[in-house]
Amino acid sequence: MSKFRKLLKNKARRNHYIVGILILIVTAFSFILFIQRFAYISTSKQYDGVNLVKKTKQKYEKVTKVNAKRGDILDVNGDMIAGDSTIYNIYAIVDHKSKTAAGKADYVVNKEKTAQVLSKYLPLSKKQLIKYLTPKNKKQYQVEFGQSGRGLSIEIKRKINAQKLPGIHFVELPSRSYPNGVFATNLVGITKADDVNDQNSNISGVMGIEKYFNKMLSGQNGKKITKVDFNGNELPNSQVSEKKTSNGSNVYLTLNSKIQQYAEILAQETAEKYEPKNLQILVMNAKTGAIEAATQRPTFNPTTGKGLANSWRDTLVEDQFEPGSVMKILTLSASIDSGNYNPNQLYKSGSVEVGGRTISDWNNAGWGMIPLSEAFPRSSNVGMVKLEQKMGSKTWLKYMHRFNIGEKTGIDLPGEVAGGISYQHTSDQAMTSFGQSVNVNTMQMLQAFSAIANGGKMVKPQIIQKVVNSNTGKTTQSFKRQVVGQPIKSSTAKKVQKAMRQVVTKSYGTGLVYNIPGIKVGVKTGTAQIASSKGGYLTGSNNYIFSVTGMIPYDDPNYIVYITMRQPQKMTEFPEKILSEIFNPLVKRLVNQGKSPTSVTEAGSQYVKVPGLLNKTTETALSKIKKLDLQSGVVGTGDKVVQQLPSSGEKVMPGQRMVLLTNGAMTMPDLTGWSKNDVLKFAEITGKQVTTKGDGYVTEQSVKAGQVINDSGKIIVTLKNK
Repeated sequence: MSKFRKLLKNKARRNHYIVGILILIVTAFSFILFIQRFAYISTSKQYDGVNLVKKTKQKYEKVTKVNAKRGDILDVNGDMIAGDSTIYNIYAIVDHKSKTAAGKADYVVNKEKTAQVLSKYLPLSKKQLIKYLTPKNKKQYQVEFGQSGRGLSIEIKRKINAQKLPGIHFVELPSRSYPNGVFATNLVGITKADDVNDQNSNISGVMGIEKYFNKMLSGQNGKKITKVDFNGNELPNSQVSEKKTSNGSNVYLTLNSKIQQYAEILAQETAEKYEPKNLQILVMNAKTGAIEAATQRPTFNPTTGKGLANSWRDTLVEDQFEPGSVMKILTLSASIDSGNYNPNQLYKSGSVEVGGRTISDWNNAGWGMIPLSEAFPRSSNVGMVKLEQKMGSKTWLKYMHRFNIGEKTGIDLPGEVAGGISYQHTSDQAMTSFGQSVNVNTMQMLQAFSAIANGGKMVKPQIIQKVVNSNTGKTTQSFKRQVVGQPIKSSTAKKVQKAMRQVVTKSYGTGLVYNIPGIKVGVKTGTAQIASSKGGYLTGSNNYIFSVTGMIPYDDPNYIVYITMRQPQKMTEFPEKILSEIFNPLVKRLVNQGKSPTSVTEAGSQYVKVPGLLNKTTETALSKIKKLDLQSGVVGTGDKVVQQLPSSGEKVMPGQRMVLLTNGAMTMPDLTGWSKNDVLKFAEITGKQVTTKGDGYVTEQSVKAGQVINDSGKIIVTLKNK
């Protein structure tokens, strides 16, 4: 029995030995694997595909994006057109558990009071605001106020903050400031945030110069790296690593603010009075090609966005159209230059048959037998057809190509269209001589006209004066006059200049209304039919593109002015008279630049810069408005101004109305005598739905003066012409 026990004891000892050996082997093997794994991790800095260095940096380093400053857009004299700014979105915390760091309530405590106060600063009624502040989801943490609570100015933010309303907060967002209001808006363009939900988002151009030079204006973002602890708190005395930003370049335009602003005023007055579907005004330096003013209607306010839905294009380069009779400048030039012009040759005006089509003069009957020298000042279509036929279609086409018709100008603006020439049929060839069957954009026409102004040398229209690197101060791009061809001889240009002068001086000229005493103007008028989508052309007295182009002075032009107006809805005057209301005062302003203001006597020669009236007492604001020769309108019963239209810094004509919103109850003003534009300002500043009936000036209003309008419904305003 003892022998058996001894045997078992020896067997157990052997098993223990084997197990020990196995444990030792496994331990050694594990240790070797651990060493290998540790060595691999130490050398590769990776674990399970995760970069440990990057992971550690992410945990103990904080990387902050540093936005580059977007470059400014300025006029030729360095006056600001567009620059960096900040806007604010308002929101309200409605969760009753929210507390400040000091333990105080950080939610809307009193909805009635909060809504009452906010209704003074936001275009929302107290009733609407209470609805926002009472979300259906009881667990909702915060609420916003729709579009009415977005894009608020620093002034409005300060006003609301001063009320110290619990639970009311703001999100700061990068934006773009356009201090001149409506100012070559479609040409300059606008921006939008790359990510509307990121308060550190960059902004990018989506139209005009802002879009075309977006990369140059944007610059390069930088970054800042700091050491942090486990909880993300920055460590004291930690070394900061920084990649510097490279701010965007500043772009200087050729626009002259004084001329541009005056063009805007004239455009707005014409748009309100005659309601054209489209209006364009351009002023180009005839000798250099620099665009000094360019505007269009419809347009929009880049600050408020008002009108944007109806004006999402730069029609100056993106629209093509048949130029009409201003094309006769090129026809006459080609005829003279090719040696085919005989001014004394008689022809029968009225109508002519070409390729199975009857082409008529604008008055249908014509003027009987007249010399070709009268065809241009009378704007005779038949006379131009005779010139085209004498030249021959090949010669005329050659000259159109010399004038770069059908080719882009290459101006630094996005979306330029090339246009084109329809030249398959004999009738089309003839019609191009008076501006039909050919499509152009306004810049192409200015470029072609420049050949007449510059002794036959054609210069490219340009909008960029220079580009300056804001980091180094060095100019990286500068304006240089570019001659893009010489379609005609200098002697030809002189003869065409004289013919343009006859348009305003001869008794039979179509441009007598443009004859400005003391200024040697040469012009060509235009009336172009508008193609119908159903084929043929539209009919009706206003379904035309009316235009005028002028050389100032005609014999050695410094400026070329080109105005086009499509389909005025209220044609209470003949077209030339309407356009002269823009052309004549604008030409006077151009000629009188640099002279004392008293030498410019046309109505409204000096615009008024709108002052900032926010936080001023109502009495002080009204006194200041009166001294500036402006009209006023007050909404509310308060003693302080909380909003104003037009905005601070905008420029308006004397006599225009400023509408003020005060801090009192929002009450209805007496609108009697207000213009439709004034009523629109009232609607915008109050956020109310206003329906206008008729035209002219206000004679009736559905809500009586003095009545509180916070919760009123639709307001109906009746207008009548005086």
